[in-house]
Parts: sequence; C-alpha cells; structure tokens
Amino acid sequence: MPKTDALPAVQPDPRRWKALIFIGLAQLMVVLDATIVNIALPSAQQDLGITDGNRQWVITAYALAFGGLLLFGGRVADLWGRKRTFVVGLTGFALASALGGAAANTAMLLGARALQGVFGALLAPAALSLLAVMFTEAKERAKAFGIYGAIAGGGGAIGLILGGLLTEYMNWRWTFFVNIPFAVVAAIGAVMVIREPAEGRNRNRLDVPGVILVTTGLVALVYGFTRAESDGWSSGMTIGLFVAAAVLLAAFVVVEQKVKAPLLPLRVVLDRNRGGVYLSLGLAVIGMFGLFLFLTYYLQIVLDYSPVLTGVAFLPMVAGMITGSTQIGARLMTRVPARYLMAPGFLVASLGMLILTQIDLDSSYPALILPGLVLMGLGMGTAFMPAMSLATHGVQPRDAGVASAMVNTSQQVGGAIGTALLNTIAASATTTWLVAHAGEATNPAAAKAVQFGGMVHGFSTAIWWSFGILVLAAAIAFVLINAGRPDAGGGAGEGAGAGAADANDVPVLVH
Repeated sequence: MPKTDALPAVQPDPRRWKALIFIGLAQLMVVLDATIVNIALPSAQQDLGITDGNRQWVITAYALAFGGLLLFGGRVADLWGRKRTFVVGLTGFALASALGGAAANTAMLLGARALQGVFGALLAPAALSLLAVMFTEAKERAKAFGIYGAIAGGGGAIGLILGGLLTEYMNWRWTFFVNIPFAVVAAIGAVMVIREPAEGRNRNRLDVPGVILVTTGLVALVYGFTRAESDGWSSGMTIGLFVAAAVLLAAFVVVEQKVKAPLLPLRVVLDRNRGGVYLSLGLAVIGMFGLFLFLTYYLQIVLDYSPVLTGVAFLPMVAGMITGSTQIGARLMTRVPARYLMAPGFLVASLGMLILTQIDLDSSYPALILPGLVLMGLGMGTAFMPAMSLATHGVQPRDAGVASAMVNTSQQVGGAIGTALLNTIAASATTTWLVAHAGEATNPAAAKAVQFGGMVHGFSTAIWWSFGILVLAAAIAFVLINAGRPDAGGGAGEGAGAGAADANDVPVLVH
C-alpha cells in the first residue's frame, strides 16, 4: 500500500539532470562572485579610497542583505514557485553586478553589493530547494548534491583565478561585469528546462511581521559586531545594538508561534538534526569567512603576492574542498551517519586553521600556508556535503524553500558575523601590538616592519579564534546530529533524530 500512495508524489522529472546544469551555473555565479570580490578588494579599496574600517563592508553588505533576507527569499520561492523566483533572482543579480562594476564611489559599491545580496537571497534558496524537490531518490540525491558541491568548489577556484587575472590585467570592475553572461545563460536555460513539482507550492499569505522582525534583528546583530571595532565592546551603541537584536529575534520566535502561516515554521528548526546542521554550519562559516579576508590581505600586502598569484595560492584549498565533497562526503553520506562526516570534517578544518595561526612576516608558503589550506578544504568539503543534504531532511515539499533558506541563512549570517567579529578582534589586537612596539619605529624601514608585524599579529589572533569556533562546530555536530545512515534504496532511512514530528508529513523528502 505505501508504494501506490508514494509513487505519484515522487515520480522523477526526466529533465532533472539538464536542470541541474543551469542550477549549478547559478550556484557557480554566486560562489564566483564571493571569491572574485575577495581577490579584487585591495585594488577596489585603493581606487575608490575605501577606508580600512569600511573595507569589510564590501563583504558584509552582501552577506548581511543575503543572510537577513534568505528566509524571506525561501518563503517567496515556496509561494511564487521556485522556478520563477530563480529567474527573478538571476536577473536582479546580473543588474546589481552591472551597478557594482560601474561604481563611482564607496557608497555606490556598497549599495550594489547589498542589492546583490537581496537578489542572491531569492536565488540561493530557490536553487537548493529545486534540487531538493527534483531529486528525491537517495542515491540520485547524493549524486546531485555531490555535483552541486563540486560546482561550488569549482566556482571558488575559477573565481580566485579569474579574479586575479581580471584585477591584474584589466580592472577590478570586470570582477562584477563577469557575472552578467553567467546569469543570462542560466536564466534562459531555467526557462527552457526547469520544471518543478506542482504539489510542492505553498500558497499561504506572506508573514510580513516575521520578515521585518528577523531582518532587522539580524542586521542589528551584525552591525553590533561591526560597531564594536570602532566604539568598543562596552559602548552604549554596541550594547544597545546587541540588546535590540535579542529583543527583535525573541519577538520573531513569539510571532512565528502565533501566526497562521509563519515565515519560518518552527518545525523546520526544532528537529535536532536540521537544527544541528544550521548551528554547526553557521559556526564553521564564521571561522572560514574571516580567514579568507585575512589571508588575502596577508598574501598581497605582507608577502607582496600579485592578485593572480594570490588566487593561485588559494587553489589547493579549493582542490581539497572538491575532493572532500565529491570523493569523501558524497561517497560516504549514504553509508555512514552524517555526524561521522561532519564532526571529523570540522576537526580536520580546525587543524588546518591551527597551522595557519603560526603565520609570520616571512612564513613559507609550501611549509606552512599550503598544508593549512589543504586541510581546511578537505575538512570543509567533507562536512558540507552531508550538511547540505541533511538541511532538507524529512521536510514537507511545501517547506523545502524555507528549509533550504535556513542552511543558506546560517552560512551567510555566519559569514557576516564572522567577518565583522574577526575583523574587530584582528583590529584590536593590531592596535595593542602597535602601541606596545611604537618605540621600535626608529626609521622608515623599522616603521614598516612594525606596521606589518601588528597586522600579522592581528590576523594570527583572529585565526586562533576561528580555530576555537571550528572545534565548537564539530562538538555541536557530534552531539546534536543523530540521523542514521540513509537508506540507499530510497526509503526514509531516518535515525531517531528524525523524530515523530515528521512521521505524518507526507510526502517527505528523503536524503
């Protein structure tokens, strides 16, 4: 009897593998944009006269808009339809990229980055939830998510190389313009090929109070970390922002319990497995984002690498991420419980981070930076693959958009908090170092050595924090996530953590 009930709901779309090409292309564009901008940032900062205090906002403005609106974007995808949301997101992202490439000043660049984040918040959950509703058989799902993860890693590699080439031989502005052809091809392909299951639509009214509360709460939280750099942790402004964030986010939880059609149905996050994924992934990304920013500046300013060489220097990490994702994570996620991939993955990444805490003014790339980056990539790739699949574990198709949005939210908010928090820690440590060594700046050469010494000390201090955060992410993944080995035959295959809460949710998505 279960067979006759289930078959109509999970009939596979014959064009699903073609659709994956265009979904992957959109993911490639988003990842490409993130890594390209990191490589181009020092050149853009110099050209537009962006201050050191404001440079992080080129990253944070994007991550904040992206993270703050992802739940809204996921809910819009469930309401409008994922295909339509996907195409609108692509179009808007391309237009915002054109605006960023034409930026004449800091405000215009930051505005364009925020707009990219807004449209990315529509695009990302639509893409991930399209995968979730189109690939429902366990082995196919593992393969599709493996390809998706490899594309994400490959996008990082292309972004690092392309960012370096465009910045060095053309202009940093082309790192924005390059998004446009990707978006056009992906949008045309989506219109022609993608077809989502009709039964997955959620036509309830949009929870406007929830959108306002969660967006303003997340903005206040990240802005609080940012203001701590300039005003100090004990200033009235910093404390006020943290209190406001706590009140707004608590009010959001209360509202979600009471409204008929919540923006974030609490059943999505209260499952211990999904909740464990969102929390551990968010913490891991806090550690990763700060590292990217610091290492980019360390390689280009302290070690005097060119933009192209900086991109090449990051490639071993991307190769490790692709290997961890496709050869370890994707191959084992249907054979072993997710926590036995995620927790060890985060620990391996933390070991890479531990090595990178030892950077100095003249550190050897082959002896120190290379092994650190390879371990970071292998660990993160291994952990991210089961995390992406488990993020939509056991949810109803009508909740697929918001469940997909939550995994992106945890990453983007983690990235925004990580960039702001770790930049604040690094800046404070640098200032303390410079004050303590001010007497050593007796001539121009010594002054430069002191300046670089303070910078490296700040980076190293922040990376130590990243190490601790990754260890915490591993502990949370191991303790909270208890889903059993997925059934390779396509059954639910849920461990105890899937819980009775999802037992009556038919049809369910399996991983």
